[in-house]
Amino acid sequence: MSKSKLTLGSIAILAVASTLIGQAPKKGKGPGILQPQMVAETGSYSKPHGKLGEKPSEPWSATTIGAAVDRQTNPGKIVTVVGEILDFSCYLQIGKHGEKHRACAQKCFTAGQPIGLLAADGSMYMLMEEEHDPRRDGLTDFRKAAIEHASHIMEVTGTLSQHGGYSALYVHGYLKK
Repeated sequence: MSKSKLTLGSIAILAVASTLIGQAPKKGKGPGILQPQMVAETGSYSKPHGKLGEKPSEPWSATTIGAAVDRQTNPGKIVTVVGEILDFSCYLQIGKHGEKHRACAQKCFTAGQPIGLLAADGSMYMLMEEEHDPRRDGLTDFRKAAIEHASHIMEVTGTLSQHGGYSALYVHGYLKK
């Protein structure tokens, strides 16, 4: 084999390998952000626009414990995550998020579509009120805050619950007064 063919073959192998390495998810990292050209213009991952949720003293409220089977809740831990408030349905279906999708997300939230949080590494969390019975009975108003902050990068505190590849962040402090 000629030296030039060996060199070209080596270059081709390196190019393919670097492409595959660049596409492979990094261990311990999320899947990346869909449509990264669509950006949030209010807040940043290093300097969020504001905060949503109150830090509770316990992961689950009394109404959640009372509603649980045999008063035993699923595991949950109190966390704070910085991310973009987005329309979970549009993002998973067509990758839309960011300022250019804000008006659509607000309409979707108003129509009852699920609210999501997109972390910098592409990890996603479904957001909902923590207080079980008040949430069920329409006595919470987190959705209003989500509508106001659609497409903003916010710091969100709540109880993280995960199962079967799904992550939900239950936000405390949105009982209607």
